[in-house]
Amino acid sequence: MRRMLMYCVFGGASVTVALILVFFLLSVPTKDFAIDIDPIKDNQNLFSTSRVTVANIGRMTLTNVVVDYGGGGKNAIEKISSLSPGEKILLSPPANSTLKSVTVTADQGVKVTKAYRTPLKIPGMMGS
Repeated sequence: MRRMLMYCVFGGASVTVALILVFFLLSVPTKDFAIDIDPIKDNQNLFSTSRVTVANIGRMTLTNVVVDYGGGGKNAIEKISSLSPGEKILLSPPANSTLKSVTVTADQGVKVTKAYRTPLKIPGMMGS
């Protein structure tokens, strides 16, 4: 009985350590320069809200980051001088943007375009 309990404890500890290592290795940035963007538009009954999250998921600092919301004009572009590794910025698109897609570029040759997504509506929750 004691031997079986000891095997269970060591087996559980081994699995826990293995899972921690896997999650740690997956969370380490693999590229020097990388951007993740998350454009969201939330259409509610009386109004709509939108926001764009820009995150540096690379190992190096990004410079001259340009966020193009679409819709043309000077107001549809926002510039960020630098974005440190792991830094995340929440932005609000201007009123004249089309809310179809967002393109983010940086001096280091990074270019990402993503379409706006809408959050899942759950009955009974605000905005549903």
